[in-house]
Amino acid sequence: MSDTGLGVPDFRTALPDPAAAENVTYDPSRARLRAFSSPLETTTEYGSPAYVTEYRSRCADRHVETAVEYARAHEMVCLDRQVGRHDALSFTCRYYVPREHGRIALAMETLFEPAAPDAEPDFVTVQVPDHDEVAIRVLPEAGVTAVLGSDYTGEAKKSFLRLFMFRAKQRGGLGLHAGSKRVRLAADDGTTETVGQLFLGLSATGKSTLTAHGMGLDPPEDAVLLQDDVCALLPDGTVAGSEGNGLYVKTIGLERAEQPAVYDAATHESAVLENVAVGPDGAVEFDSDEHTANGRAVVRREHLASADDAIDLDRLDQVFFITRNPAMPPVARLSTEEAAAAFMLGESIRTSAGDPSRAGESVRVVGTNPFIVGPAGEEGNRFRDLIADLDVDCYVLNTGHVGDPGTDVGVEDTVTILRELARDRVAWTVDDATGLTVPREVPGLDVDAFDIADNLPDHERRLRELRAERHSYLAAFDDLDEAIQDAVY
Repeated sequence: MSDTGLGVPDFRTALPDPAAAENVTYDPSRARLRAFSSPLETTTEYGSPAYVTEYRSRCADRHVETAVEYARAHEMVCLDRQVGRHDALSFTCRYYVPREHGRIALAMETLFEPAAPDAEPDFVTVQVPDHDEVAIRVLPEAGVTAVLGSDYTGEAKKSFLRLFMFRAKQRGGLGLHAGSKRVRLAADDGTTETVGQLFLGLSATGKSTLTAHGMGLDPPEDAVLLQDDVCALLPDGTVAGSEGNGLYVKTIGLERAEQPAVYDAATHESAVLENVAVGPDGAVEFDSDEHTANGRAVVRREHLASADDAIDLDRLDQVFFITRNPAMPPVARLSTEEAAAAFMLGESIRTSAGDPSRAGESVRVVGTNPFIVGPAGEEGNRFRDLIADLDVDCYVLNTGHVGDPGTDVGVEDTVTILRELARDRVAWTVDDATGLTVPREVPGLDVDAFDIADNLPDHERRLRELRAERHSYLAAFDDLDEAIQDAVY
């Protein structure tokens, strides 16, 4: 086996040639992929396939040799797909999976665009669900990932998106676990102005809901989703998207009334459902957690009314950190250093996409991004430098409730805030309780109802303890700039 020159073997050359190996079915059709997985399929009332996996959330990182040997000896499906369209961030990704697990390849075919013919792969993933040990092994410099013992589609998807973000950092940018959105607003002179927004948050905190929301705008104004999950902020202010074909959306509690665009896409016959309850008659039950609360649908962008054809954002104007911390107001405006601190804190709640047994617990994840390769402190420094150079406005959004039990922050409350921020119609003041810059007035919103002092019992003690916890957390990152560590809010 040859060496890559990076100190690791070139496992890609050891894998079977998908165009010539007899044990590999290369780039099969959707119908054939469904046929491979037919014993595992339940056909829904919409004509779409639904599957139940043994593993229903992502696994911890840890045998590339084992995956390569398996791929050489067993009947495999192989796909070449493209991640990203941006000139600086576009990669050919080769994916191997055993033929009997062709449903995972079906999901990957739905998520990512076809690669250019005869393109050599930049990234390679081999997934072996039936291995007797669960292990994820990533060789970032070589662009190789082995997924052993898990049949969860999220492992395949993130194997490529993790490396997409790693390459973005190597090229002076920063990969982000974020949704991107373009808002077009009517100007006084009859033209339209464009506002680019990013939403950083862990799964199930409202990132997808807010990114896909139309914000109640009417033509010629609109708000469209560009990316739902992973993108990359580049030094020139553009935000490169990754998934060009589809989205991997959570379905638990999905209702048309609250998320009409996502609901319609998830109930289209082209969707692929994973771990969603389906009755004997094919009836889909999005409210049921029979299999897991981490039910998913892989949907095509073309059937998601809120999604634009483009996946790249031309210019970033606003960044939003989504939290569910009851000690935070519905929105607060952050200085550059405070924004970098918020990035590092990554305050949220655990969800069923990670460890279902701990769903609902408070958690801190740098950048709300569990897929960082390299020192986390460097990510915070890079984020601070990028938004400072680009003069980007940053905010923290509380999408849960203010206080305990407090006042709920509804989706429409948050959307009103986002719309008025895009229009630059929010008046600001400094909150005595938190010291944060918060809205004094937001058209269409009763800001007084969310006052921290009124909603949070014993707020002075709790805020003091929260700041101490945050400072202690940030101080643990030796490579994080001290100015960011000291910007605890």
